Amino acid sequence: MTVWRPPQAIRVKALGLMIESDHLFAAEVPGDSGALKGVRPLGGSIEFGEGREEALRREFREELQAEIEFLGPFACLENIYVHEGATGHEIVFVAPIRLIGRSIPPGAVVEFAEADGTLCRARWHSLDALRRGEPALYPDGLLDHLRAL
Repeated sequence: MTVWRPPQAIRVKALGLMIESDHLFAAEVPGDSGALKGVRPLGGSIEFGEGREEALRREFREELQAEIEFLGPFACLENIYVHEGATGHEIVFVAPIRLIGRSIPPGAVVEFAEADGTLCRARWHSLDALRRGEPALYPDGLLDHLRAL
């Protein structure tokens, strides 16, 4: 089990909002115990010199070996949070997307590895359940943004 802590620097991320039939595709966020703490849409850090669109395309190629199509404009969220006692700070760009040439069926669990080798699991989550906090949705403020879509 890998123990993760947020870096003590502001990070800039891009996340893709895949929504189908009132379900959001999101990866599990475990706590130190390995128990599910919450979920977040797929995506990741924007590298120096890389635009948010390019970063999101790269992340989906790495995580799902898939190309994406943007379905709307990016929104920006600021996320200051505490994970297992450590404070993190992110600027997060989110955009509605869909996969090109690939579909993920309802109920499917997709496993993938992050660049550092950490194994991740993602699945479809009902928007109604996420609104009830079952499970928690990260980053903070994303749920309010989803209501506007």
